[in-house]
Amino acid sequence: MHDIEKHPYGFKFTLESVINRICNYGMARWVATAFGAVVLPVILHAQPSAHYVPGTEGLEGSSLPPPGIYLRDYSVAYTADRINNASGHEINGIGANAFIFANVPRLIWITNTKVLDGNIGFDLVMPIEYTSVRVKAADFDSSTWGLGDAFTEITLSWHSPHLDTAVGYGVWVPTGTSAAGLNTKAGAGFWTNMFTAGATWSFDTDRTWTLSLLNRYEISSKDRDMDLTPGDTYTLEWGLGYAPSKIMTVGLVGYYQTEVNLATGAAANPDRSSVVGVGPEVSGSIPGAKLLWSLRYVDEVEAKSRFQGNTIVLTLTKIF
Repeated sequence: MHDIEKHPYGFKFTLESVINRICNYGMARWVATAFGAVVLPVILHAQPSAHYVPGTEGLEGSSLPPPGIYLRDYSVAYTADRINNASGHEINGIGANAFIFANVPRLIWITNTKVLDGNIGFDLVMPIEYTSVRVKAADFDSSTWGLGDAFTEITLSWHSPHLDTAVGYGVWVPTGTSAAGLNTKAGAGFWTNMFTAGATWSFDTDRTWTLSLLNRYEISSKDRDMDLTPGDTYTLEWGLGYAPSKIMTVGLVGYYQTEVNLATGAAANPDRSSVVGVGPEVSGSIPGAKLLWSLRYVDEVEAKSRFQGNTIVLTLTKIF
């Protein structure tokens, strides 16, 4: 669709940094008494122990831009008012609500240097996050502003008339403040290696119809604040887009995220969590301003052992 395409890789707004830390054992015993051993792990670990938030990217999410410098800004709002058990059914009587807003500037540099005929690129992310979580069953109500964990990545991308492909390796660095126990700190408290591979296929040279698939795999270190080593996490994002004009695309996007294996340690969740989301997106460009934009809404239609909610993402990319 656009002469200059979009989409670097994701970031984190740390709902997991809140829920994974409801691990104060005095409070945990109180909740266990009230709700039982089956419900407790879901309350304590209602989000996968992953840095990357599914839904960060959308239409043509696997397409990296041509050589140049770009400043991209994500504004993300996530809301949820239910927690599901391992079977995907809502747990009643918990009184859980979550609202997370993140503003995430991202600096992208795609170089002219090539390896295997692909352009080498670099990017850097530093999220600013507001997190508000209430769990009546645990008598917990807290909100916090703060810097999240930084992310840096190296990428390799290729372009042809019908196909864009990209791979990347990045590291989430625990620069944000974190803590054990009940808190809404923005940091997760562990390092994460993230491997990315994706492709965007255009059905015609005018890019009227496109289909993108974006895969991510995360491997994390031991948590610095408590006895927990997160399990590996796999995320798949997809987008099917139609461009009615050269400056606008509409379409459907979605994601699937799951814990590949169980976390280990005293604070680990005994059940693997997963989530499926789908929703509409509209995106486009303002050529005179050298600006790209996208707006999408994703509704989580299925979730297991975690919150189930919805996400709104507004993304602006300035081309220099």
